[in-house]
Order: sequence, then structure tokens, then C-alpha cells
Amino acid sequence: MFAGVLMMVLGIIDMLQGIVGIARNDVYAEIGDYVFEFDARTWGWIHLVIGLIVALIGAGILSGASWARAGGVALAALALIANFLWLPYQPVWAVISIAIAVFVIWALCADDTPRGGGAATA
Repeated sequence: MFAGVLMMVLGIIDMLQGIVGIARNDVYAEIGDYVFEFDARTWGWIHLVIGLIVALIGAGILSGASWARAGGVALAALALIANFLWLPYQPVWAVISIAIAVFVIWALCADDTPRGGGAATA
């Protein structure tokens, strides 16, 4: 449940960052020579799409879908990488999003809840 809730939060934060980048191209700072330099509108679309998918996977985790666990680790890693590349534009929110993504990956990988319909044996 912890990972599902955090994925929903991460998805919503990324979607909000994306909407701001798309709607107002002048909100984010202009960057000089940066290897991964896109305009804020392009980064906005990237964050909006990743955020939407992360929130949907988070909803899948909360509903107990078996496919959502592996998808959650993969999408949290993708969100972590995207926010790492986003660091020069919004350092504080990028670090917060990176921390949430790390906690999601940890929670999904450390979960040892038995899967399937059988009862756990001691």
C-alpha cells in the first residue's frame, strides 16, 4: 500500500510539473549549455506522460494487480531518471521526486507478501 500511495503522489507531482511546463513556458529557468537541453514545453510533455502512467500503475498497485509490481519498479526507475535529468530546471522538486521514486522502488522490491491465493506457510 505504501508504494501505491507514493506512486500516486509521484504521478500527480510529475503531472503538475508537466502541466506547468506545457502551459507556461517561462515558469522554468533558462539553462545555458546543458547536454539534455529541451525547452520547458518538451519536458512538460515528458513529465505529463510519465506522471500519468506512474499514477495509473500506482492505482494498479493499490487494487492488488499482479502486473503492477514489476511495472511499478520499471516506471519508478524511469521517473527517477527523468527527474535526474530535470535537476537543472527545478532542483528542489526534482530531488523530492527522486527521493519518492527511490522509496517506491525500495517498497516494491522489499515487499515479501505472498502472491496468489494460497496461504503463507511459517
